[in-house]
Amino acid sequence: MTAVLTDPDVSIPTPPPIETGQQQAWRITKRLLRVLLGGLISFAVAMFVWWLLVKLVDKPRQTRTPDQVWNYLFGSKAAAANRQEMIESGKVTMRDAALGFFGGTIAAVILSCVFVLKRSIEQATMPLAMALRTVPLVALTPLIALIFGRDLLAVTVIAGIVTFFPTLVNVTLALRSVPHEQLDLLRAYGASNPLTLRKVQFPSALPALFASARIAAPLALIGAMLAEWLATGKGMGYLILQSGATFKIDRLWAATFLVTLASVILYTVISAIETLVLARYAPGKSRRVL
Repeated sequence: MTAVLTDPDVSIPTPPPIETGQQQAWRITKRLLRVLLGGLISFAVAMFVWWLLVKLVDKPRQTRTPDQVWNYLFGSKAAAANRQEMIESGKVTMRDAALGFFGGTIAAVILSCVFVLKRSIEQATMPLAMALRTVPLVALTPLIALIFGRDLLAVTVIAGIVTFFPTLVNVTLALRSVPHEQLDLLRAYGASNPLTLRKVQFPSALPALFASARIAAPLALIGAMLAEWLATGKGMGYLILQSGATFKIDRLWAATFLVTLASVILYTVISAIETLVLARYAPGKSRRVL
């Protein structure tokens, strides 16, 4: 028989308790409620700052308060027509921004994985990508419109560009930030680089991917509107430009308000999806939502 010697001065750590399904569901629900509360607080603060700035500027002919925008959309005789105009333009912009966002994000994730697997490709491509990123988007838009035309494809490319670069940099860095001990363990068991990427590196990069998505979604909206201003003549971007040029101040402020509201909603929705995905695929890296 073999005697097992124990040191009374050495304490064996107690493993953390295993959550039941109900406890895990309640923890996720609380995080989702925090995300929703954060979005509501952001919206309320934005409305207060808007109202305060309008009062401080004191130019009633050029500015509108939140209650005046509400009256334009819901209280006036032409409110139904005003809402319909905003809905039609908003559909175009959201479609353009969504295509650019998903296209840019997917392309950035794929290229990030290629960079991790083949460093030589990164060394040859990343400087070119960063040089392209330094060119102002306003200067690129006419060239993109000339190459791709003044239609949906051009808007998708422009919205995808503003999404692509932050996602590429953040995800590439996150894929390379996995502890070496985990990578060495998989290599010791003979795991291939693609398997290591799929099993360890990509789940570890999910928080960075969602952080990039929260930033990129409003940027995609701005990129789509910029393309609408300079190329297509459609959507909320063109509506805002036309409203300013024709001094339709009520419509200008209402469109700006709706774009801002859409950005807050997109940020909140992505945060909620992040909470659910990280709880399922990377529970140890769940983001703490204040």
